[in-house]
Amino acid sequence: MNNGRFSIALHILVLLDKAQGELVSSEWLAGSININPAMVRKELISLRQHGFVQSKEGKNGGTTLAKKASEISLGAIYESVRQLSLLGHQKNTPNPQCPVGKNINAHLDGLYNDTERVLIDQLNKQSLADFSAKFG
Repeated sequence: MNNGRFSIALHILVLLDKAQGELVSSEWLAGSININPAMVRKELISLRQHGFVQSKEGKNGGTTLAKKASEISLGAIYESVRQLSLLGHQKNTPNPQCPVGKNINAHLDGLYNDTERVLIDQLNKQSLADFSAKFG
């Protein structure tokens, strides 16, 4: 993943886990991550759509985890924010007359998918609670 969304989402979710059910504002989350609160709110929308967080609007509003951290795998978080294959994607159309070019994209797709599956399987071995425990 080359766009940083996984690390931002994981940072948000660890902070929410550490808040132990207390509502946390997007401004506070943004201060910890050192990014614009609008970027945090955008990520919170995605995390809410995937069932990881719930939010309360208004003056005393904020966000909390929607389920136990032990029920959220790192693989599920990764898949929720993934936009491109881990290794990217091919942008060109090689020469179809070339013995390599005519098949390279199909073989690259297989390689990329297999590699990403290994990553996701590894991430699925760890829950948000496991990762969050690394921060005391």
